[in-house]
Amino acid sequence: MSDKKIKVTLVKSVIGTKQDHRATVRGLGLRRLNHSVEVSDTPRMRGMITKVSYLLKCEGL
Repeated sequence: MSDKKIKVTLVKSVIGTKQDHRATVRGLGLRRLNHSVEVSDTPRMRGMITKVSYLLKCEGL
């Protein structure tokens, strides 16, 4: 198990984006603009971050 964390912040609105991209943002635990969460550094989370990278700011990669 990886104990590394990545801080992810939603910096762009999900309005007008694809439904599955909105679901991915919610799956990361992000609720509103400028909301930040720390997620574990796993391949699954990295894939989700990559999918919606145009909406996010990441720290700790």
